[in-house]
Amino acid sequence: MNSRARRIAISVAAPMMILPLAACGVLGATESSDEASPTKGNDITVGLLLPEKENTRYEHFDYPFFKAKVAELTREQGDVKYANAEGKASKQAAQMQQMIDEKVDVIVLDAVDAKSISTSVEDADDAGIPVIAYDRLAEGPVDAYISFDNELVGEVQGRSLVEALGEGADSSDKIVMMNGSSTDPNAKQFKAGALAELNGKVTIAQSFDTKDWKAQNAEANMIEAIEKIGLKNIAGVYSANDSMAGGIIKALEDAGVTDLPPITGQDAELTAVQRIVTGEQYMSVYKSYPQEAESAAEMAVARIQGRDIQFDALARDKVDSPTHKGIPAQLVPVVALTQENLEQIVADGFYKVSDICTATYAEACAEIGLK
Repeated sequence: MNSRARRIAISVAAPMMILPLAACGVLGATESSDEASPTKGNDITVGLLLPEKENTRYEHFDYPFFKAKVAELTREQGDVKYANAEGKASKQAAQMQQMIDEKVDVIVLDAVDAKSISTSVEDADDAGIPVIAYDRLAEGPVDAYISFDNELVGEVQGRSLVEALGEGADSSDKIVMMNGSSTDPNAKQFKAGALAELNGKVTIAQSFDTKDWKAQNAEANMIEAIEKIGLKNIAGVYSANDSMAGGIIKALEDAGVTDLPPITGQDAELTAVQRIVTGEQYMSVYKSYPQEAESAAEMAVARIQGRDIQFDALARDKVDSPTHKGIPAQLVPVVALTQENLEQIVADGFYKVSDICTATYAEACAEIGLK
C-alpha cells in the first residue's frame, strides 16, 4: 500500500480520538525549565482573525472553542480579540493592522487571501508579534501553521466519489468539478488531492474555481455545466465544500433532476448532514474544528509564554509556503462522512441527534437507523 492510500485508509476507517495533550505529558510537563519560568504570565492578549461567515463553522465552532481554550489555559486571565473579515481581504488587512497597533501578544490568522496578507504578516513580525497561520497557510514569516491535511481531504473526497459511482463506472463517466476560491491555498490542495484520485477513472467534463466559495456562485457554475454537458450526462459532482454542494443541488433540482447524482462536500455543516440523511448529498468530510481551534489556542499561548518544549510538541510537522520553508505545523486528521457513519459526529458531540433529526428529517433518520 502506497503512502497516500495508507493515509486515506487511516482517515476513513479509523475513529478520531481527541485526547488532551496533558495526558501525553505535553501540557503537563511542569518539570521543564520553560514551564517553570514562562516569559509571560497569564495576562496575555491573543488576536484571532477569521476569514468569513459564509461557512457556518467559524462563528459556531472555531471562535467559541478557541476563546474557551485560551480562557482555560490562562486561568481566565487571557483575552481574545476577535475579528471576522466577512470575505474581504482589505478588511482583514485593516483588522490585522489594528491588532498590531493595539500590541496584542500573538495573532492567529485564517487568511482571506493568503498572498495579499503577507505584507501584514511582515508588519506583525517587525513589531515582534508572532503570527500562527490557522486553517489556511498565509504567506510571509508565520511562526507556525495548524490545519487539516488538506491534500488528504481532496483524496478522500475524490475516492468517495469514484466509489459512489459503483463498480460499473469507467473513465467515460462525466463529472463536474466544483473547486474552491482561487485565493485560498487550501482550495489548491483539495483540488490536487481530488485529481490524484479522479484522473484516469472519470472524465472531468467541466471544472470551476468558485469565487469566494459562495453557494450562489457554485449554483451559477452548475447551471453553466448543465447547459454544456447535458443534464443526463452528469454522473457525479465533486464539490469542495458543503455550502457549494447546496448551490449545486439547487441548480440540479431547478433543472428537473429528481434522482441526484453523487455529490461530495466538506465541513459536516448541519444542512449537509441532513442532506446526507435524505440521500441528496453523498458525503462530506468531517473535520474536528474543536480540536483544531483548541490546538491553535495551545500553540498561541505556548508561543507567547515561551514554553518552547510544549510548542515544539504541538508543531511536530513541517510545511512550506511560497515564501518560507520548514514552517512548524500540526496537521489534524479527517474522516469521510456518509450515511454509514453519521453516528460518529453524534458520539463526538459535534451535533445531537435532535439537531439532525428534526420533524422534517425524522422519517429519513429512522430509515437509516440514526437515533
